Amino acid sequence: MVNAVKAGLHCAFAGIASLLLCASALPAAAGTLETVRQRGVLQCGVSEGLIGFSEKNAQGEWSGFDVDFCRAVAGAVFDDPSKIAFVPLSAGERFDALRSGRVDLLSRNSTWTLEREAGLGLAFAGITYHDGQGFLVMRDLNVSSALELDRAKVCVEKGTTSQLNLADFFRANSMTFEERAFPSAAEALSAFQSGQCNVLTRDQSALYAERLKLSQPGNAIVLPDVISKEPLGPATRADDFAWFNIVKWVNFALVNAEELGISSQNVAEAKASTKPAIRRFVGLEGGFGGVLGLDNAWALNAVRAAGNFAEIYERNLGVESRLGIPRGMNQLWSMGGVLYAPPIR
Repeated sequence: MVNAVKAGLHCAFAGIASLLLCASALPAAAGTLETVRQRGVLQCGVSEGLIGFSEKNAQGEWSGFDVDFCRAVAGAVFDDPSKIAFVPLSAGERFDALRSGRVDLLSRNSTWTLEREAGLGLAFAGITYHDGQGFLVMRDLNVSSALELDRAKVCVEKGTTSQLNLADFFRANSMTFEERAFPSAAEALSAFQSGQCNVLTRDQSALYAERLKLSQPGNAIVLPDVISKEPLGPATRADDFAWFNIVKWVNFALVNAEELGISSQNVAEAKASTKPAIRRFVGLEGGFGGVLGLDNAWALNAVRAAGNFAEIYERNLGVESRLGIPRGMNQLWSMGGVLYAPPIR
């Protein structure tokens, strides 16, 4: 305790260059990790219902890309993916819920921006899905490009980057539009389906999901235009660097696992491997769990809980899902995509 107090006083008067070192030196027990362990459950903020990312079935069971990331973190912390309480959050309340401590982690298809990180005091733990904003229209509108949407009525969710990007796009292309903004994604979709607007705008991945909710999905198309960068990823509070590090490295571990060929189906084989990179990953060499305040098998436990990145993607968004979204940019760097994770060593 005395050492912790001394460390805290030193950091309080440290220069800017020393702040990150101080943050990592403070004991994890002083923050979120210890709170989560004492509570015995990870409180994870997710969307209120978005096919492929987070949805709850009639039995109350959650599934989705963002949901599985929560399970990976619970696996790393507890070696038990069931120790999670999922907290459904609207776009308007998600960041306040994180900042107030209502959730320990936000895994809710949220775009990483400067204002959200520096202005709201959040820390985005990397990118889990590279997305971009697009437009959903009914086929009978007879358009094939977003540049044909001049004077369109556009439904959008309030308080999102989509609302800001929408205005930027029409202004940049010298077009006009009529905005119909709604408090929730469900209300925006309902307005689109009822004809209050003839265009719905969201991240493209979300549009594929929303189209499936229409009474006749085949009558609607997602236009090919991508009008923004939407790097989606999990976020933590910025005042707990130790917890941020855990979430960030779970993200990296899922990508590294795919690259190393480690999956939820071959855990035993991975533990028997003689390859140095795999032995470090599974915790047999290096002792890297200790610097995170976790068991040395934390990375393997995360993969055992939810699968590697490819397993999570294909199950929820890709070829094994209802959405069937090609991986595209969300492919490994060695396979033509942009996924690239620092090594565990």
